[in-house]
Amino acid sequence: MTRYKLLALDMDGTLLNEAKEISAENKQAIAEAQAAGVTVMLATGRGMRSIVPYIEELGLTSPIVAVNGSEVWSAPDTLLRRQLMDPEYVRRLHALAVRHNTWWWAYAVDRLYNRDEWTEQLDSVEWLKFGFYYEDVRILAEVRNIVESWKELEITNSHPYNIELNPLGVSKASGLAAVCELLGITMNEVVAMGDSENDVAMLRAAGLGVAMGNAQDSVKLLADRVTVTNEEHGVAEVIRGYILVD
Repeated sequence: MTRYKLLALDMDGTLLNEAKEISAENKQAIAEAQAAGVTVMLATGRGMRSIVPYIEELGLTSPIVAVNGSEVWSAPDTLLRRQLMDPEYVRRLHALAVRHNTWWWAYAVDRLYNRDEWTEQLDSVEWLKFGFYYEDVRILAEVRNIVESWKELEITNSHPYNIELNPLGVSKASGLAAVCELLGITMNEVVAMGDSENDVAMLRAAGLGVAMGNAQDSVKLLADRVTVTNEEHGVAEVIRGYILVD
């Protein structure tokens, strides 16, 4: 029997190919892992609305870490915990985005807001995460330096051209720890896979942290292993190479 009991998968750049699809190879390997008694779950920066179609495609009823850990679901229809972002931080981040003319978006409990569809009623919204996107890396670095100086938020990215902000102490690793407690297993029994900075805490906390072949270089350096890319069915490669082994 495999020593690993839980496989935690990032979505974009990991489980999904560049067309935002799950390959037949990955689907088959996930089914094989489940048949062997391994729990397969998603751990993503996405909100639940954009996770659900993939959950249904795979037929998963397992826990979910969503919005970089701001939400943890014990099952797709059962919220385990939720950690909100103070609207005052959203106000400050929004002002920073406007000042630097970046694209911005923010996950709330009920919907996704962005630069094109924003609200001035910040205090009446339950906020989960704020993000910046800008292809001028100099400006993006300046924004990041300002937010880092506050020392009040978790700062990661899901792409070299973005910045993602969560409440302090919230990460995919904190979400995964809650799932392990729920399932009665340890982090040493977890394989985690990802490609971006918002996956690093999870990769380092897991028993086996695997970076994708297409991962950011800094992520590869901090992972236990590096597999092939999301276009080469890296999830299937890891399932068959590290989980479904004697």
